[in-house]
Amino acid sequence: MDNKENIKHEPLVRFHEVTKRYGSLTVLDKLNLDIQANEMVSIIGPSGSGKTTVLRMLMTLEMIDEGVIYLEGKPLTHMESNGSLVLADEKHIRSIRSNIGMVFQQFNLFPHMTVLQNCVEAPINVLGLKPDEAEERAIDLLGMVGMLDKKDEHPSRLSGGQQQRVAIARALAMRPKVMLLDEVTSALDPEVIGEVLSVIRKLNSEHNLTMLMVTHQMGFAREVSDRVCFFYEGKIAEQGPPSQIFEAPKNERTKQFLSAVLNAN
Repeated sequence: MDNKENIKHEPLVRFHEVTKRYGSLTVLDKLNLDIQANEMVSIIGPSGSGKTTVLRMLMTLEMIDEGVIYLEGKPLTHMESNGSLVLADEKHIRSIRSNIGMVFQQFNLFPHMTVLQNCVEAPINVLGLKPDEAEERAIDLLGMVGMLDKKDEHPSRLSGGQQQRVAIARALAMRPKVMLLDEVTSALDPEVIGEVLSVIRKLNSEHNLTMLMVTHQMGFAREVSDRVCFFYEGKIAEQGPPSQIFEAPKNERTKQFLSAVLNAN
């Protein structure tokens, strides 16, 4: 995309030599990845390549085994103690994590709360917003994702696409600096995928959010991304602008993956 300046600054997010293992299985292998402010990065690749693990570690839902993750130049997974880095405690992680929002493939809305209550609960209890301020913010965001008319409904009365749009509004209500999107269309019926993608497209074009998206929607990744990273066996096998990755991939694994995925569609 050419509507954003390509000036390089200190990356907003940095993975430095990050390794994650489950027993003898190495899911991420010395990952190095920088994400600039306002950049939209899509992660693609086969199942088991470590894509979702990247998001879960950035959200601190999974702890890393080696390396350091930085947010705005500050360690997320570690903290300074007596001049050296040690594993972060829960207080440090909470304070940094408040700058990160994540939208999951299964929505994860609170079933006993209305749409509006889902969107004001964390801003009030985590950010300390006054209820009327949190409600004003939530109403604005629900309007943006086209769900204001459903603000008094419970999630069980909404379609999958509607629930996912509410989940996006709920994540945005925390005013995150980084938005993580984990296969946000994979649990949706084909006819409602478009409505969710249109919301993400709007966020990307109008709100200058830094976004990291794991997706199987190749056409969408190509359309909205500033950069696409192809993961294979816990590493970035190839990365570059969408035009390069989709039109002239250099890595043989990338070529095989795209050929299989695009031909399947």
